[in-house]
Amino acid sequence: MKKTHQGCDLNSCFLCRGCLKDWLGALESHRESWVYKKGESVFEEGQPVRGIYFIYKGRVKVHKNWGDSKPWILHFAREGDMIGYRGLGPERIYPISATTLTEAHLCFIDTSFFESTLQVNHALTYSLMEFYASQLQAAEKRMANLVHMEVKGRVAETLLMLNAEFGQSGGGVINITLTKQDLASYAGTTYETFSRMLNELVKDQIVQVSGKTIEILSVPKLEKLLH
Repeated sequence: MKKTHQGCDLNSCFLCRGCLKDWLGALESHRESWVYKKGESVFEEGQPVRGIYFIYKGRVKVHKNWGDSKPWILHFAREGDMIGYRGLGPERIYPISATTLTEAHLCFIDTSFFESTLQVNHALTYSLMEFYASQLQAAEKRMANLVHMEVKGRVAETLLMLNAEFGQSGGGVINITLTKQDLASYAGTTYETFSRMLNELVKDQIVQVSGKTIEILSVPKLEKLLH
């Protein structure tokens, strides 16, 4: 990673949108802008929390070691998203890791200033509360699906999530490139099982795969697999 002076535009991320205009000057003077290479660690599970990161450009995967130390991807973050907030509990230890999927430009705010920002910007504090509630609901739903949903349904859910979060780059191609290992990790299954399920979706003409790109041919058929 390397420090840069070309950072956030003070308009795009969750933090900037929620702050009072009079607070943006203080925000600009306290932030740090960093550029991370593809595949570089932003923070590791178990490290002390230094602060919060906001993604200005690029994509990041948030993951956790599970069971036999195999990574389980919790979610994929993109431009405008916040990462590191799971470490804001009383222990102040990151319970998860974050690794870049592409070159990423991140804005860093240390914990002390972030807490001062919340005390001053009441609308931001309320938005953060709503954000935490939505994340908790999504996590509970996902845990239930991992327990009760068949593997093909979880694969379909993964593709639909990526399609909704990152959109399409044209012709139905999901606008994010991931390895099958990362896709399998998010779906809560093995690489071999994910590949087999994906091949079945190709055979059923529901998706089309070319290298690391996946094109969705029928959203309704994918949605049907969720039930």
